[in-house]
Amino acid sequence: MGSDHREQKWYDNERPAHQVRITNPFYLGKYPLTNRQLVNILGEVPNSKFIIDDKPVSKISWNDAQGIIDRLNEIENTDKYRLPTEAEWEYACRAGTTTRFYYGADNELLMEYGWCRDDGVRGPQPVGQKKPNNWGFHDMHGNVWEWVQDIYLPDYNNTPTDGSANLSSPPDATEMRVLRGGSWQTSSYGCRSSSRFFNPPDVHRRSSRVGFRIASDV
Repeated sequence: MGSDHREQKWYDNERPAHQVRITNPFYLGKYPLTNRQLVNILGEVPNSKFIIDDKPVSKISWNDAQGIIDRLNEIENTDKYRLPTEAEWEYACRAGTTTRFYYGADNELLMEYGWCRDDGVRGPQPVGQKKPNNWGFHDMHGNVWEWVQDIYLPDYNNTPTDGSANLSSPPDATEMRVLRGGSWQTSSYGCRSSSRFFNPPDVHRRSSRVGFRIASDV
């Protein structure tokens, strides 16, 4: 997990590369949650400007994502649905690979696999339009950044190695939550399998570049 010496460029927050053993099986959505799926969960259209389509839900804070998942758990009378951990997300994205992207290392091929800045689009795009990875997951590179459970730390030195989420904040720091995958407005460099970003979890950080994918315990 993270960036190792084979990466030509990296951010410091992707280091050190380290081994993680995911100890609990999990399911993960094939796509980011879509607007159509959100309406099915909520049972109503969120507002008069909402468009029901197959684009990823966006303008979602971490707290919003948690609220939607809580609603889904309530509907199905379960507690199995959740955000993926950061380790689970990267494991699913890489799909057994160790290269910059899940298809290899060639930046020029990224447009075949993900919606990023070079595509020239002006917002989230319908899911499943680009090629999936080896395990069938779509839109892991680009389209929308995806929230995960973890509290952000500036490196991996003190993060769990069992696949669980880091839930410890740095001393004297504002709590941030991790985002993974890049977005339609992100360069190819920011859409790599190891790329990380972060934002506060509250509603003040809603963005058309941010959505999420639902995980489930087995």
